[in-house]
Amino acid sequence: METTFNLKHTIDQIVKEKGIDKRIILDALEQAVLSAANKKYRNTRELEAHFNEEIGEVELFEFVTVVAEVIDSYKEIDLEEAKEVDPDVEIGDSLGMKIDASDFTRIAAQTAKQVIIQKVREAERETIFEEFKDRKGELVNGIVRRFERGEIVVDLGRVEAVLPHGEQAPREVYRQGDRIKALITDIRLTPKGPQILLSRTNPSLLAKLFEAEVPEIAEGIVEIKGVVRDPGSRSKIAVYSYDSNVDPVGACVGMRGSRVQNVVSELRGEKIDIIPWSEDIARFACNALAPAVVSKVFIDEDSRSMEIIVADDQLSLAIGKRGQNVRLAARLTGWKTDIKSESKAAGEEMLQYASFDGASEQPSDEEKALEPGDAETEAALVTEEVEEE
Repeated sequence: METTFNLKHTIDQIVKEKGIDKRIILDALEQAVLSAANKKYRNTRELEAHFNEEIGEVELFEFVTVVAEVIDSYKEIDLEEAKEVDPDVEIGDSLGMKIDASDFTRIAAQTAKQVIIQKVREAERETIFEEFKDRKGELVNGIVRRFERGEIVVDLGRVEAVLPHGEQAPREVYRQGDRIKALITDIRLTPKGPQILLSRTNPSLLAKLFEAEVPEIAEGIVEIKGVVRDPGSRSKIAVYSYDSNVDPVGACVGMRGSRVQNVVSELRGEKIDIIPWSEDIARFACNALAPAVVSKVFIDEDSRSMEIIVADDQLSLAIGKRGQNVRLAARLTGWKTDIKSESKAAGEEMLQYASFDGASEQPSDEEKALEPGDAETEAALVTEEVEEE
């Protein structure tokens, strides 16, 4: 009776702890007993195994066909002998008889253990995959467990996920046991189980962080229209408010900058420009180039390109370090962007007028002075083609 209790208790415990369908465990037990019995009888008999819930044991049954004349004594029984078991039996009926399973109980137990372990693993993998397959793009919290060939293995609780080297933000350093927040980018079912891929560089990570910090975004009052990142360095996020009484930028910044500061801290100091989105591409481009002040914008809608003119003292600010600011702005707007200083634009305009008058196209002394490497020369060369997101 103790064995019966333990078996039922073990099954219930596995079902509770692993969250696995009880039928899977019972199937594994029945299959283990059947396998052991077939091995003993060399597959000469028609056997079936069934778990009896009341007594908590796997019962074994042998099935034989009722015949007039027995040819195979392992699979057939004559009518006279069959009627001793069931008086109503007729020729052609299948008669099931319970047989003693004690001879291979130990073997069955060992086999069942291995089968259950395998079934539990398979069921766990399937359950985890079903749980995570629709969570792509979700923000998750985990703990750094170990490092494998540049990848970070993250414990998400019931499953481990992988943060590939290419998805790790520059200058971010983690140690074993550190807490980490990342975006789920993909879920794959592999022979070793479900593989969950994470990212710390994906632009959607920034959007999800703001969604968690800004109630107006979660409620749908403020919408994130676009996000571009230079991971670990700088990012730009365009926001729009459907309520005229709610300032989208102010909502994202928060009281005394508390909301945006929480996001900056999570991204380890990454600078974030929060930009008001506008249907007017010229206005949006001006906003995207913040903190620089734009003087003029010339739009060519056919080629989806624009020429932006800024004051001479705003040029380096508009371009940014290594062209970062104008590059991010171009990616955010999705338009090809050419940025020039007012003096450079004026000089080009003078040359055009001069050419109409038949003047020489040779550069002036002032133009000759702008050697490659000068701020204005570099500004004139900053042009980036961006794909529409």
